[in-house]
Amino acid sequence: MIANPLRDPRDRRLPRVPEPCALVVFGITGDLARKKLLPAVYDLANRGLLPTNFALLGFARRDWGDTEFAELARDAARKNARTPWREEVWERLAASVHFVQGSFDDDDAFDELAGALTDLEGSHGIGGNAAFYLSIPPAMFPTVLKQMQRTGMADSTPERWRRVVVEKPFGTDLASSRELNQLVDSVFGADDVFRIDHYLGKETVQNLMALRFANSLFEPVWNGHHVDSVQITMAEDVGIGGRAGFYEETGAARDVLQNHLLQLLALTAMEEPVEFSAEQIRIEKLKVLRAISLPDDLQTFAVRGQYEPGWLAGERANGYRQEEGVDPASTTETYAAVRLGVETRRWAGVPFYLRAGKRLPRRVTEIALVFKRAPHLPFADTDTEELGNNQLVVRVQPDEGITLKFGSKVPGSVMEVRDVSMDFLYGEQFTESSPEAYERLLLDVLLGDATLFPRNAEVEASWAVIDPLEEFWAGSEPFPYRAGEWGPRAADEMLAAEDRQWRRP
Repeated sequence: MIANPLRDPRDRRLPRVPEPCALVVFGITGDLARKKLLPAVYDLANRGLLPTNFALLGFARRDWGDTEFAELARDAARKNARTPWREEVWERLAASVHFVQGSFDDDDAFDELAGALTDLEGSHGIGGNAAFYLSIPPAMFPTVLKQMQRTGMADSTPERWRRVVVEKPFGTDLASSRELNQLVDSVFGADDVFRIDHYLGKETVQNLMALRFANSLFEPVWNGHHVDSVQITMAEDVGIGGRAGFYEETGAARDVLQNHLLQLLALTAMEEPVEFSAEQIRIEKLKVLRAISLPDDLQTFAVRGQYEPGWLAGERANGYRQEEGVDPASTTETYAAVRLGVETRRWAGVPFYLRAGKRLPRRVTEIALVFKRAPHLPFADTDTEELGNNQLVVRVQPDEGITLKFGSKVPGSVMEVRDVSMDFLYGEQFTESSPEAYERLLLDVLLGDATLFPRNAEVEASWAVIDPLEEFWAGSEPFPYRAGEWGPRAADEMLAAEDRQWRRP
């Protein structure tokens, strides 16, 4: 192959296309595969980012052949794709779609899957490269991983790579997390394990690093000398849907606080990496996670809640205990809020307030830096009655962008200072729409780029924060809040105890 002398491998504007490979999805008939993974594969193909020699294999218990599976995949992709539907793109992709029927404890089915991968080397030229996506309940991980080890499907060689993608939750506490990590790393090499946190695939989360480290405007004030507090919010307006079994075992803290919110905290508080590489970013994030401190007074600064019947968007909403499949006496939390510290020179003394909940007024995820007030205001008190703290807000979803809130004089003959906002919206500034998180993350898996994937040390450091909270909450009743409210009153009292209040997203 002759190299193009005009092409610089450092030029990131050029599309990155993986080597010939296969993507094997376990649990292909589940919600995640239908709503996210299959549409992401189509969108990548539509953008020309999949290799010519590519194959998609589905593995599930359904008694299907390739034709039935291709129909399901087509319907799912067409319904949920981000990019325009083009039949010719799907026809090319459909020729590489295959299905293997079987259960996870079926040796014959895994032997057939291993044989199918070998056959694809000849028929589709995938070169033996394959990524395995475990879109299955975590309890089934050991069974599937041991089957892959038995059949040799997990073995990377100098001629081929094999990678595995593990969905959260990564265990249920620190002990189970370590056990799972040891199992995965014993079957696949540590560098071949991709623990997926889809929040890290969102454009705005990645832009957080660009905002901080590509500009000289923000970094000088990104510290405890200027920042009064940091608020990280992940609000959902939906309930638990049909996930009662999962949610009853998990709860809000294990579901999103342990992974999504602590990862956002780490990216917000980390120091500048030596270079923009997976290893260096991981080093800086891990320093932050290991520097997190819990409050001494957990009674005040660690709050959990559970939604009760209420009104949301003009419709009556059930309470959590009235949801199908939920124990009528359940003490599982649907809301969690906590005050954390980061014991580094940059952030010493700055509280990080994290909150996540379901059945809140609107769906929004954001990171808000609330700055200290000016040390001296030469205005009369009445001139600044409507002036709050300066804020820099990074909106992760749904309206991706950045808002800068600061004081400005109101037009008129008197001096009156009021808060105003400057907004940057991705959708207005750039002509190309942001790719879906799974689109970006699947591509990175096939490329072997681990920049946006937490390693097991990060996962374990996160559980070291959550485990004491779960131990403190064990057996206690969560505070009630009505569906459509911003959480229980105790969460507002938590900030009021330090003369602060939650930002209204």
